[in-house]
Amino acid sequence: MSVPRTIHREAGPKTANFFVITVSTSRYNAKVSGQQYTDESGGDLAESMLRQAGHRVVGRELIKDDLVMIRSLVDSLLLRDDVDVIVLTGGTGLARSDVTIEALRPLFEKELEGFGELFRQVSYQKIGTGVIMTRATAGIAGGKLIVALPGSPDGVKTGLEIILQELPHILYIIRS
Repeated sequence: MSVPRTIHREAGPKTANFFVITVSTSRYNAKVSGQQYTDESGGDLAESMLRQAGHRVVGRELIKDDLVMIRSLVDSLLLRDDVDVIVLTGGTGLARSDVTIEALRPLFEKELEGFGELFRQVSYQKIGTGVIMTRATAGIAGGKLIVALPGSPDGVKTGLEIILQELPHILYIIRS
């Protein structure tokens, strides 16, 4: 491990404030119509993992697969002082309705291409070539880390395991 990386990791914050967004039209429609729904798409798992790692979840939201709705919510979160990291689960696949990536990319000042590459490499070991259908990515905007993960619990687990290892380093760099 190089000295600067070690120093940055050690100097970076040990805890961060997260906002978790579940992108799911079916669950959103159930919520709006007053039906019972569960967040099987990974939002509950994300919150649990983040809290177990010692981080704070300052908010959660369930929204539908809608480019304007996604971008508007993320834009509003970029203005909040109490949010360091925005995690979105869902909408990263190939379906016509999967627009999370299209909503986020124009907001990125820098994209962390290595995150998506590593995510797919790790996922390949679990699911094989089907991994080519995920567009998981991460980027920096407004001094915050934004992470877009698949909606599956395994995709959320894999993505957060990767991000949480480098989070102090990432936050140290983007705040410098």
